[in-house]
Amino acid sequence: MQKSSTIKPMPSIRLNAFSPLRFFSPDQLQDIHSGVLEILEDVGCELHHEQALGLLKDAGAYVDGKRVYLPSGMAEKALKSAPSRVLIYDHNGNPAMDLHGRNAYFGTGSDCIYLMDSFTGNRRKFTESDMIDAVRLADALPNIDFLMSMGMISEAKPEFQYQQQYANILKYSSKPQVIVAGDRKSLDDMVELAAAITAGGREELKRKPRFVLYDEPTSPLVHSFEAIDKLVYSAKNRIPVNYSPGMMAGATGPVTLAGAITLAAAEVIFGMTIHQLVNPGSPFVFGGGMSNIDMSSLQPSYASPEAMMTQAGLCELGRNLYNLPTWGFAGCCASKVADTQAINEAATYIFMAGLTGTNINHDLGYLEFGLTYSFDLLVMADESVSQLRRIMDGIPVNRDTQALDAIREVGPGGNFLACDHTLDHYRENWTPGVSDRNTFERWTELGAATMEQRCKDKIQKILSAPVTPQNTDRISAVLDKIMKE
Repeated sequence: MQKSSTIKPMPSIRLNAFSPLRFFSPDQLQDIHSGVLEILEDVGCELHHEQALGLLKDAGAYVDGKRVYLPSGMAEKALKSAPSRVLIYDHNGNPAMDLHGRNAYFGTGSDCIYLMDSFTGNRRKFTESDMIDAVRLADALPNIDFLMSMGMISEAKPEFQYQQQYANILKYSSKPQVIVAGDRKSLDDMVELAAAITAGGREELKRKPRFVLYDEPTSPLVHSFEAIDKLVYSAKNRIPVNYSPGMMAGATGPVTLAGAITLAAAEVIFGMTIHQLVNPGSPFVFGGGMSNIDMSSLQPSYASPEAMMTQAGLCELGRNLYNLPTWGFAGCCASKVADTQAINEAATYIFMAGLTGTNINHDLGYLEFGLTYSFDLLVMADESVSQLRRIMDGIPVNRDTQALDAIREVGPGGNFLACDHTLDHYRENWTPGVSDRNTFERWTELGAATMEQRCKDKIQKILSAPVTPQNTDRISAVLDKIMKE
């Protein structure tokens, strides 16, 4: 019987191509940083968390009711305190994601309300059965490095939603995750679930974290009780956390790219300052989403050029000036179905993330601005990440790769098909998964399947294989305890 995959020791994901895509000069990064400090000092943030208000006031911030004005020195101290590298492990305790520099990892999104059914073509509410299928599919795809929940289980009780999502991820995958929690209680429950299947329990999770928490301020410049409470909990328990603004540029943030980046960075650093005051050196991932509003539909333009550029710019600030791990988006779109628009937008976002070197990239498989999930788009996106990784492996240059001896051997007018050099190196070329390279005649003989049909065939093959869920007794015991509480 097929079991959920066991992750091998961490592969080398370092991007070897030597010219990353950059948008800012060193002076421009300093200008943005100065703007961030001006916002924090002169405009301030609204904070709805009494403990954090007291913590900031005691550390030297000016507090006026719920408004907090943050001195530049406090913000810069927090930036120096957070670690430059965060290592995430799989559930077998193996290193799986090394978040620093330009290492790029890709995973799914979370909490879609709907699923675009791969076989009926219907858009319908996401169910627990869909959740299990989604986890199994993401676990089986080789270029999906981490999992998020993908959908909201429609039959789950609201207060039990995140725990139920996470339990299914743990049962059907060993890959690391990015998790979403509604509040401190649901976050603690999820830590308890992870601890139940971890030798060494909670203490081992502090030493070898299995997931990153996704957390959000409310743009512009508002920090809710729940968001900060989760941030404080994460710092105390050394849970890697991303405090990611989800602004719509032109609505909840400035419409200009530099303005959106500056505001987002101020919101992130305000949260980071609280986080580092609670527990200096606790792991933090820097980044956010700044999709510009489409004025005709009033929806976020998930895969617009501006959304990609602002993400790249914010991560450039985080990586090149602040020396922090970075967070972003990839593989998502505004299309309603997994069509040509969907893969165009998703693949462009994936390649942008790779070219800029964003560390952790989520939302592969999102349709309709994240309202609807698509297994078909996830399979297509897995193929795009595979192509990206081959390209970003770079071109090694030495006597053997230049084929000087092979060229001498073959000489003018010869061919390289039977050459030992070709046999030695042919398998280095990228091999497609669902793309087709046959002639028209051969393609027709094989059934003339389109890319969309080949994706459905792959989904069906993965999901039709028998599977044995992992650690069901321990996970069920924790779930029963949580439900009783």
